[in-house]
Amino acid sequence: MKTSLIALALAAALPFAASAAEGLSYNYAEGDYVKTDADGGKADGWGVKGSYAFLPNFHAFGEYNQQKTDIGNFKVDQWRVGVGYNQEIGNSTDFVGRVAYNKFDPKEGLDFNGYSAEAGIRTAFGQHAEVYAMAGYEDYSKKHGVNPDGEFYGRLGGQVKLNQNWGINGDIKMDRHGDKEWSVGPRFSW
Repeated sequence: MKTSLIALALAAALPFAASAAEGLSYNYAEGDYVKTDADGGKADGWGVKGSYAFLPNFHAFGEYNQQKTDIGNFKVDQWRVGVGYNQEIGNSTDFVGRVAYNKFDPKEGLDFNGYSAEAGIRTAFGQHAEVYAMAGYEDYSKKHGVNPDGEFYGRLGGQVKLNQNWGINGDIKMDRHGDKEWSVGPRFSW
């Protein structure tokens, strides 16, 4: 019953246009090459991201990536799904806040459930470029005696827009230990 009510509410909200700064779209699908460089080793693989604006100033988003480690060739799946709020603070600049449910699944051991929250700005530079900067925090639940530490992180990214719908997006996420995860790939926006 609860699921039906949520689906009905989302369907009723579809006709509303989202409010975003000029040149920014919260409706997109993206495919990526993903690479991680961390103290525990390196990994690389592929990923997908998407976002859909469903009410003025709100969007839902999801991300998934699968990487293979350089030590032992283990697969690691990561995904998150959440909701974001965007508020125009300038002609081509938005404040963005997002919360998400996260999953980290190394496939050869424990998987962890958690959450993340981030906030920052996203701005367009004309019709052909945009950048964003976010500060965030993520934490995962304790499982079988293993308690991963919560981490603050920074995320920087940008997009070169080839035309109204297509662009190349790049993103790097860094924590205070120097661990980095970056992605790059084509984005289709509408």
